[in-house]
Formats: sequence, structure tokens, C-alpha cells
Amino acid sequence: MGRPLGLRHDGGAVLRRTALFAAALALVILPFMTAPQAAGGPTRLVALGDSLTAGYRLPADAAFPTVLERLLKAKGEDVTVANAGVSGDTATGGLDRVDWSVPDGTAGVILELGANDMLRGTDPTVTERALSAIIERLKARGIPVLLAGMQAAPNLGPDYKARFDAIYPVLAKRYDLTLYPFFLDGIIGDRAQHLDDMLHPNRQGVETIAARMLPTVQAFLDRIRQAPAR
Repeated sequence: MGRPLGLRHDGGAVLRRTALFAAALALVILPFMTAPQAAGGPTRLVALGDSLTAGYRLPADAAFPTVLERLLKAKGEDVTVANAGVSGDTATGGLDRVDWSVPDGTAGVILELGANDMLRGTDPTVTERALSAIIERLKARGIPVLLAGMQAAPNLGPDYKARFDAIYPVLAKRYDLTLYPFFLDGIIGDRAQHLDDMLHPNRQGVETIAARMLPTVQAFLDRIRQAPAR
């Protein structure tokens, strides 16, 4: 009937099986052994916004996230800033795409939305609710937010302006966020820093925005690094 089925006590076979097992175990363990090194890489930020973030009518190297990243690196910061700006986006539009626009592994988000809401005369309550929902989704994922504020144009009337302008400080206080009060600070009314539409910054305007915002972003990075590991 032949030999019964079973393990062969063959020294060479045992050694081969041992080597194969060790190789397979190494493939399983290696990613975990290298994880701390990956975790020590650049701090990854995402700029989630509209055309002001996207770089409307500007080359990619002149868009706000790219300029900000360059200025941060010049200060010795090991950081990347991804461009998640979509021209024409409202706060509600940002809410619709926040989950896929902000990938896992993101250390912090610069949230710049609301300008298009204001230009359309959207009820400030709608804008506030959408921004609040974005912040809550990010906080649920353990992702800190730097909120970049916007201000309403005076021609929309004092009541609308007061309600709209209050959105950002109210949200920053409610959620304990780092706040940059006005994203367009330093360029409003200056033709030399705008495109011909007088709505969007040109290359020089983006440089001004990023430079003015730089200390706030550095403080945000410090806050991220000091936060307890999640």
C-alpha cells in the first residue's frame, strides 16, 4: 500500500520550510518595523478651499498652497501643502467633497471657504452650518483645522456683513480652532495685487497672502506637534 501520508523527517526539507517561514514572517513584520520612519516624514497639510486656494488663472507654482509650502520650507519646516481648492466652490460644495478631498494621513487642514457664498448672497446661516459640518467631520477623524476667515463686501449691506463676518470667529471659538481672520488681508483694493477681475489675487497677491498668513500657519503646526498622539 506504500508509505503512510505524513511529514518527512528530512533535514533539508525542514531547513527549506524554516527559511520560507522566516521570509514570509519578514514580509509581514517589515511594514510595522518601518512605520515609525514613515511617521517621521513631512507634516502633511491640505488646503481645502475655492478659487482663492486653487490658484484661479495662475500657473501651478503660483497657487496659494505651493507658495505657502515654499515659504514654510524656507523657515525650516518639513511640510507639504496639498491643493484641494476647487474654483466656484461654496461651503456646501466643500462639505460634499471633504471626505475624499482630505485623505487619511493628513495632519491638518487649512479651511478657506465662504467667498462664493458671500458673492451669491447666501444666507450666512447656511454657510455657517456647512462650515460647521466640515469642521465636525474633520475633528471626528482627528484632523485639526486652521480656519481662514472671509469678510462680506460692504455693498451687501451692514446687516448681512455683520452676520457673515461673524461666522468665522464664532466657529473658531466654538471648536477651539486656530483662526486667521481674513484670508485676503493685505491685498483688498490694491489693483497691483489682483487679476483684472479685481476678485482674485495675481502672483504678487498670493505671495502677500501667504507671507502674511505664515506666522499663523507656523503656530498651527506647533499646535499639531504638541497635540497628544491619536
